[in-house]
Amino acid sequence: MAREYSVVIERDEEGYYVASVPALPGCHTQARFLDELMTRVREAIALYLEVEAEAAEGLEFVGVP
Repeated sequence: MAREYSVVIERDEEGYYVASVPALPGCHTQARFLDELMTRVREAIALYLEVEAEAAEGLEFVGVP
């Protein structure tokens, strides 16, 4: 199942590109070049989703009457 996320890319005052994924709070990365940034943002999203899935495994659904 492929998921798509919007990514906001900005360039800081030192010339680094900074990527943020608004749908995934705290999911950010940076790189000097755009091609490197795209690789890193894919990795950051994958890691975020992996950690989120692990956190959800420990939850027990009780139900709502």
